[in-house]
Amino acid sequence: MSLSLAQGFTKSLAMTVLSEIGDKTFFAAAILAMRHPRRLVLSGCLSALIVMTILSAVVGWAAPNLISRKWTHHVTTLLFLGFGLWSLWDAVKGEGEAEELAEVEAKLDADWKSNNGSTKEGAKADDDSKKQRRQILTQFFSPIFLKAFSITFFGEWGDKSQLATIGLAADENPFGVVLGGILGQALCTTAAVLGGKSLATQISEKIVALSGGVLFIVFGIQSFLSTVET
Repeated sequence: MSLSLAQGFTKSLAMTVLSEIGDKTFFAAAILAMRHPRRLVLSGCLSALIVMTILSAVVGWAAPNLISRKWTHHVTTLLFLGFGLWSLWDAVKGEGEAEELAEVEAKLDADWKSNNGSTKEGAKADDDSKKQRRQILTQFFSPIFLKAFSITFFGEWGDKSQLATIGLAADENPFGVVLGGILGQALCTTAAVLGGKSLATQISEKIVALSGGVLFIVFGIQSFLSTVET
């Protein structure tokens, strides 16, 4: 593994793990896994995160081709420093994970109740022939899979971790960023699905935010110093 690939992989892995643990999509995966088959929830959430990681890396890789590498490097430096200060502020402000977990749970509860009612009514209309024809498709594109995918995908859109991935891919080896991001997403999502709500409530959001903030600032300083050296 080349140095640039290893550096992109390591940075992306560390950034992803510290950004995603205790995130809204982490809580959503944990709660969904308590109510639905874990296999479908895990595959839906992971698929969305993999697609999002690849899309973000492609945007970051293309950025230096659209504007000068010097400017993309400056923007990346500012992004890392800004996200670092943002994470540290979140930690100091002390808005705990309990509020975020309650918010996600309330949304999923409302969705669960409405879908439960409609599912019971619709189930009576389904006959055996329709069920057989749809059996294979529903294994991969069941409402649960699509729900987990859509909640995760739109929950991550415009999120701090997505923007940081774009910035990282613009500055580091994009392939390494994708590999590190996917591994980090897989670790966090698997932990959320297997650990469930009990694990989610035991995570200290303050420590995660502090660690993530320090990591972002280190990346920002490193990026700034590389600019000065060149």
